Amino acid sequence: MDVRICSKVACGASASATLTYDYGDSMVVVGPLSTRVEPHGYDLCARHAARLRVPRGWQVVRREPLRRDAD
Repeated sequence: MDVRICSKVACGASASATLTYDYGDSMVVVGPLSTRVEPHGYDLCARHAARLRVPRGWQVVRREPLRRDAD
């Protein structure tokens, strides 16, 4: 399995989240690392995902990974 790294310049940490933009709604969505590389998504390490800053007036939506209940 290939390790995906953070998209931030000069960061070599492993990616743990994927960021996507919705320009029409002025919204940024940060969620679990996507299962495949998306052309309009940005992979981020945990540090950069947590410290994300967006333009004034934009909304940030953070989606948590789905949790599986123990059987």
